[in-house]
Amino acid sequence: MAGILFNHVYKRYGKYKEVVVNDFNLAVNDQEFLVFVGPSGCGKSTTLRMLAGLEDISEGEIYIGDKLVNHEPPKNRNISMVFQNYALYPNLTVYENIAFGLRVRKVPKHEIDLSVKRAARVLEIESFLDRKPSDLSGGQRQRVALGRAIVRTPEVFLMDEPLSNLDAKLRVQMRSEIIRLHKKIGVTTIYVTHDQIEAMTMGDRVVVMNKGVIQQVDTPERIYERPVNMFVASFIGNLPMNFIEGKLRENDGYLDFCTNRGSLRLTAGQAARLRKSRLINRDITMGIRAEHISFDEAAIEANPHSLMTGFTMFNEFVGSDRFYHMDIRSGKLLIARSQCLREEGERVTMAIDMEKALFFNKDTEMLLTE
Repeated sequence: MAGILFNHVYKRYGKYKEVVVNDFNLAVNDQEFLVFVGPSGCGKSTTLRMLAGLEDISEGEIYIGDKLVNHEPPKNRNISMVFQNYALYPNLTVYENIAFGLRVRKVPKHEIDLSVKRAARVLEIESFLDRKPSDLSGGQRQRVALGRAIVRTPEVFLMDEPLSNLDAKLRVQMRSEIIRLHKKIGVTTIYVTHDQIEAMTMGDRVVVMNKGVIQQVDTPERIYERPVNMFVASFIGNLPMNFIEGKLRENDGYLDFCTNRGSLRLTAGQAARLRKSRLINRDITMGIRAEHISFDEAAIEANPHSLMTGFTMFNEFVGSDRFYHMDIRSGKLLIARSQCLREEGERVTMAIDMEKALFFNKDTEMLLTE
């Protein structure tokens, strides 16, 4: 097992040398489960393929352990990769698919047999070893692909959107399987996905990428609660963060965030930090998540200086919650999470939990209250 280091890595394509991965710097800890997440085209799969040796590096260095691997072919990097399409051989049995890489490396037959059966036992596919891939479900095929990867006992696992072809229920099940497998074998793993729910539920740390650039690297909790910019805040979360534009104004010793729908009083800590930013009387953006907006009467009475009004447009019922889309008459819709029942078009007062509010520079979109 080994850690990984990306040192000022770039990837450029085409005649005009378009930068797809831009000055990528990252240290991956030994035995860590790290997730790359971002929208399509952000460079996450390209970065993984450079690590695997399937793409050349335009500039920079990549280390696996203490070994510089820039010019090492994939077979010498001691990695295993699981692809989106499983890449199973349709004419081979499950046993033969899992054993294929070991046979190519001329591993003794008895060692192959032990390795294949051990992997099958870990992945609970022992009863499928004589079947062909066409006789398996999507989840079973994915387990075979994982089995083929783990029999090599690599230093690093690379997984490129391995669950994207599965239905929603099976994706949840396979997420648990992959986490269980990682905890059992402890191999350094980099997992690529565009699904932020996968990223948040699976990663020890998450790397958020956009346009080839790392936006933030941190634990899932920290990224959710303290996104460094508006892109991360809007991309991470079951619902995007609500953004409201307004101005900071002094008011009898307090600092208020003022919009055309009223004012919201900042906490003492927020006020102290934002006064240092020299943005008083200037436009900024406030971010607040749906779960920090309440229709509850007790919350409204307890927070008289942190209220907004709006009109319900519609709500989305998702079992444990309702997500209300609110027209706050400022050119924006606000999404609030609540179990309270409200009629369409009803005027509603909402309490904003200002302890959870974040403030961003309107021009740079960077977090101000860090």
